[in-house]
Amino acid sequence: MKKLGVSLVLAAFCLVAFAVLPARAQDSAQKNPGPEKVLLGQWNEIGNKVIAMAEDWPEDKLGYRPNDQVRTFGQIILHLAASNYYATNPALGKDTKDIDENPTQYKTKAEIVAFVKKSFTDGAAALEQGGDEGAMKNLGAWVGIIEHSGEHFGNLVTYYRNNGMVPPESRPRK
Repeated sequence: MKKLGVSLVLAAFCLVAFAVLPARAQDSAQKNPGPEKVLLGQWNEIGNKVIAMAEDWPEDKLGYRPNDQVRTFGQIILHLAASNYYATNPALGKDTKDIDENPTQYKTKAEIVAFVKKSFTDGAAALEQGGDEGAMKNLGAWVGIIEHSGEHFGNLVTYYRNNGMVPPESRPRK
């Protein structure tokens, strides 16, 4: 009888332990996201900032540049969006040789904003599709292009300030 009691206690302990372990594993996964989630968070963060700028910047100032040695606001936004495909394409198994880093077919603000949004949406979808394995396989491309976007975001902040404007990210939150 004593053996049966010990066996029942041991069985109950195992049931409780096996019921709790998956919940703890889920908690751990949420606290320590994998590479896909980390990259996706960074991708979406810079994407949202760039998209906000593209939507906010006045259409009549898309040709603004501080001097003739640098790109215009519109050219930077388009270059940034096109360059996103240097990470997105490899993640999807596509070639990068035909990427035009400086596309000129987008003329209106609406066309430019749509292309910028599409480039970040496509990148997010590629990251999600590849999961952690795809994120690690293309880690250099993802980190490089996220950094590239951040560098051009900084350029655009300067363009805002040169025009006496406050960038969307610097405005008080409502």
